[in-house]
Amino acid sequence: MAGYRKLGKRNDIRENILRNLTTQLIVSGQVKTTVTRAKEVQKIAEKLITSAALEADNFTTKEILVSEAKKDKDGKKVLKDAKSLAGNDFYKVERELSTKEVQVDEPSRLAARRRALNVLYRAKDEDDNQLNPVNILFNEIGPRFKGHTGGYTRIIPTGTRRGDSAEMCVLEIIDAE
Repeated sequence: MAGYRKLGKRNDIRENILRNLTTQLIVSGQVKTTVTRAKEVQKIAEKLITSAALEADNFTTKEILVSEAKKDKDGKKVLKDAKSLAGNDFYKVERELSTKEVQVDEPSRLAARRRALNVLYRAKDEDDNQLNPVNILFNEIGPRFKGHTGGYTRIIPTGTRRGDSAEMCVLEIIDAE
């Protein structure tokens, strides 16, 4: 008995299909695909969500000093005149110091995030902004399922595809109670 389905594709193509579908599932919450692909994606997604749920509170916060460019009322950087050692004039960006609170992951959470990076691709939303699915997984989905032991996704059959009569379904992440 095989440990995975081959899906009629070469290894590299099959892995890319499954990674794309898993990334889309994490980012959008649901994906429409064939039943066999959905079952494979479900295995991958359940493992990722389990690791994110186990590491939900495994971080500390730290206050750091941040240097940022000073901006005027129009949002442009404020420049000041300066002289180099050779006597040349140039413009220098004025900077201001502030404190910022950042999240510092514990080693086990960091390792889990790196394992998720090996599976998930970077994604874009409707407005063409870059999204990091690992952040979505660990900051939104993981804490939602903290305390659950499985069953994070469900497959809803939708019928057959018109062209080749393949069984289609919607794979979605369920709402945690």
